[in-house]
Amino acid sequence: MEISGFNSKTSFLFWLCAFLHIYALVSTEPSCKLKAKFNLLGYKNVTMKKVVIGGMFPVHNRVSSTQSNTSSVPLSTACEGFNFRAFRWTQTMLFAIDEINKRSDLLPNTELGYVIYDSCFTISKSVEGTLTYLTGQDEAVPNYRCGTGAPLAALVGAGGSDLSIATARILGLYHFPQVSYSSSCTALENTFQFPTFLRTIPSDSHQSDAMARLVLHFGWGWVGTIAADDDYGKYGIKAFKEQVEEAGVCISFSETLPKVSTPEVTQRIVETVVKSTAKIIVVFSSDVDLSPLIQELLRHNVTNRTWIASEAWVTSALINQPGVSSVLGGTLGFGIRRAEIPDLERHLLDIDPYDDTLTEEFWGTAFNCTLDIKQALKLARERAGELGTNGTLSRAVRGVPDGLCTGREPLLKLNNTYTDVSQLRLTYSVYKAVYAVAHALHDMEYCEPGKGPFVGKSCAEITNFEPWQLMYYLKHVHYTVNHTGESIFFTEGNVEGYYEIINWQVKGDGVISYEPIGQYNGTEPPNARMTINNNSIVWNNEESEPPRSVCSESCQPGTRKGIRQGEPVCCFDCIPCADGEISNTTNARECIQCTEDYWSNAVRDTCVPKIIEFLAFDEPLGITLIAISAFGALITIAVGVVFLIYLRTPLVQANDPLLSFTLLLSLVVTFLCSIVFLGEPQEWNCMTSQVALALGFALCLSSLMGKSVVLMQRARVLKAARNKVKAAAKAAKEAAAAAAAVTVDHAGPDVIISNTNANNNNDGGGGGAKETADVDPLTPGHQRAMAGVATLIQAVACTVWLIILPPRPVKNLSTQNIKIILECDEGSIVFICCIFGYDILLALVAFAFAFVARKLEDHFSEGKCVTFGMLVFFIVWISFVPAYLSTRGKFMVAVQIFAILASSFGLLACVFLPKCYVLLVKPERNTPEMMRPHSKPRDGTSTGTSTSLATTATMVDATAVIHD
Repeated sequence: MEISGFNSKTSFLFWLCAFLHIYALVSTEPSCKLKAKFNLLGYKNVTMKKVVIGGMFPVHNRVSSTQSNTSSVPLSTACEGFNFRAFRWTQTMLFAIDEINKRSDLLPNTELGYVIYDSCFTISKSVEGTLTYLTGQDEAVPNYRCGTGAPLAALVGAGGSDLSIATARILGLYHFPQVSYSSSCTALENTFQFPTFLRTIPSDSHQSDAMARLVLHFGWGWVGTIAADDDYGKYGIKAFKEQVEEAGVCISFSETLPKVSTPEVTQRIVETVVKSTAKIIVVFSSDVDLSPLIQELLRHNVTNRTWIASEAWVTSALINQPGVSSVLGGTLGFGIRRAEIPDLERHLLDIDPYDDTLTEEFWGTAFNCTLDIKQALKLARERAGELGTNGTLSRAVRGVPDGLCTGREPLLKLNNTYTDVSQLRLTYSVYKAVYAVAHALHDMEYCEPGKGPFVGKSCAEITNFEPWQLMYYLKHVHYTVNHTGESIFFTEGNVEGYYEIINWQVKGDGVISYEPIGQYNGTEPPNARMTINNNSIVWNNEESEPPRSVCSESCQPGTRKGIRQGEPVCCFDCIPCADGEISNTTNARECIQCTEDYWSNAVRDTCVPKIIEFLAFDEPLGITLIAISAFGALITIAVGVVFLIYLRTPLVQANDPLLSFTLLLSLVVTFLCSIVFLGEPQEWNCMTSQVALALGFALCLSSLMGKSVVLMQRARVLKAARNKVKAAAKAAKEAAAAAAAVTVDHAGPDVIISNTNANNNNDGGGGGAKETADVDPLTPGHQRAMAGVATLIQAVACTVWLIILPPRPVKNLSTQNIKIILECDEGSIVFICCIFGYDILLALVAFAFAFVARKLEDHFSEGKCVTFGMLVFFIVWISFVPAYLSTRGKFMVAVQIFAILASSFGLLACVFLPKCYVLLVKPERNTPEMMRPHSKPRDGTSTGTSTSLATTATMVDATAVIHD
């Protein structure tokens, strides 16, 4: 009994403890709790599969807008905006996996499964899909792989570059391979940040380079840029701008397309495009982001622009909608490699609309119906309610709803992107990405033990491998696409940069076709990477010539760029080069200064030799001056001949004939020295012209001075004689009055007269000779000595001048810019001033002497002639100074020659013309009697000349005898 009781107690306690333990386990909350469940759409087939490949495609364009409400449990947002193009990519992955599973040469013993999610073209959905894929179940658990199914191989995706960047950061944490088919952003080249990222689409570093080369190829210097507000647009347009700006291209405007389009932003971008003068617009954007802008451009009818398209939208049917030809006709763009995929079209047309949710949505969107009977009935009721008749409603409910799909609609008749297999570019990239993963798995599966790449030369098991092990094989994969022959391999995760250059050409029916016009191959040398057939391009508005897009037209040779303040360097003014400067290239930044012997031509694009100017003998002005000079010299010589013929006549003998001949000789010298000023200046004529002029005028003026000083002395004597005559006449008058009184008383006037006559007879001859000697204290010898000494002083000064600082020929480059004036440099301004100042001094002295003697009057007054001659001399040379200073070049020499000739003619005419007139026209006046003084009409007093001074002296003596 006790034993049985003990056993029963023990059993009771055991079961009590067990119950309490189980209750504790059930009632206690777990330490880990699922925080959210993602709402993801896609395809999944992992049952009985050896390896699973992941995929991510933007089947929808965006997530549905939801209100931010924190009062209820937040739900994962749904997606909207079905993308037929991305759905075709999804089907291509399914087709490729199915094709691989059927092949016997590629993974023959491995059945591939797949898990494909819709990224909705948003980062959040891409992250949700990535976490869910890594977890292996619908509920994402970070850092955990739940379940014991087939290993995950790699992720093919995730669409746009910003989506791939987000997923690559997560996958890189677990060293999980990612092969992208459309993420071309250059940021993904960073293997440090994205160590497991690979792609089958070229990097945008090639595309940016290709766009820049295209712009430079056509010489477009003024472009606008539009980029999507994501990593794809920002990085791509940034690389493009850096390259073209380095080459001198300017950016007219830079606009950003928002991820969520708003009418205000779109309108602002359209206004920017319309206001800009740039005719070339480069767009780095996806078709989804660009589509609202294109619609707004169509609404505003913005034409006459050439668009440069990136590969993301260059062949997009979302952009190439009916009616866009007026805006986008002539677009140039870059498309990745295109290929045909056998049997893909059949696969696309054979899909079952009831297989999954995504296919159902595709079918309903494509045919504008629904496969859900409940949804169809709901729509029927709504339409019947709008009609307002219950009868119609009941018939609609009882019958088949109008909006219900049959599931047998013909896909072949669809005219949309999904069924269009003519431009398989990104689709081909998806195909290559799937095959790259398959070939890597194949290489891993058939690794020979002992020759593997891992530790100990081991191999990985196809049914149990780590992601980093597959990553090794992906990096080293190298295969050839069967139907295209393209070799696929990765270099630092990238493939070679190859693009086809596409031109949007409008056909006769208004449909745009994609015509290849060239290609870009990044593996070629830089100068051979791009080839374009310019003749095959159809530009916007069907123009045959490339459009011009410049802020300012090119500055032609002869001008330079003038930068406008506050504007890009491509906006400039073309400023003509200054005189003496040229530019011989287009768009010259600076003008080039011509050398001193050259000058710019009329258009200022070439330096031409300057015109060499001097007063030549053979030009009309030179010939005229030579003729005048020769005429003057001949006239002077003729005057000398006349004087020589009449040498013994009283007029010639009146004032030293030799001095007259010396004066004529000096005038011949001055006339002829003016000819030496003509011709090209050389050392001999520079020295001869100035020295001959100085000496000629010195001899001329000193001769006049010698004549004038004698005339002055005679004038002074005559003045004294006049005073004596007046005194004697007064005394004679008084004596005559006294004598008259005596005669009346003594009758003796005859004695007085007899005495007077006696005095005249006895004293007249001897007294006249004596007084003549007293009147001319300066003999002809004195006159000649004065002229000789004055000329000798000038000759000595000229000799010193020629020895120390002689005149020399120089090139005057400063007076006139376009001419080189050959002239004589006087050597020293001091010497030239002293020498010609001496001539002026002689002229002033001669004028002073002649002015004093100007009242010596008879039938020929030499004092007045010299005075007028000197006045003419002064007037000419005073007028010469301003005329000389106001002229330039050879006309300065002409003015100087005119002054020489005018002054020489003035002296010749004033001094010798009256004498020649008497000698040749009035010879009756050339007698001693005509040289004597004559009475003035008013008071009977007389003045005299040099020839009558002796007679005057005799009269003074007779008067003195009478007075005695």
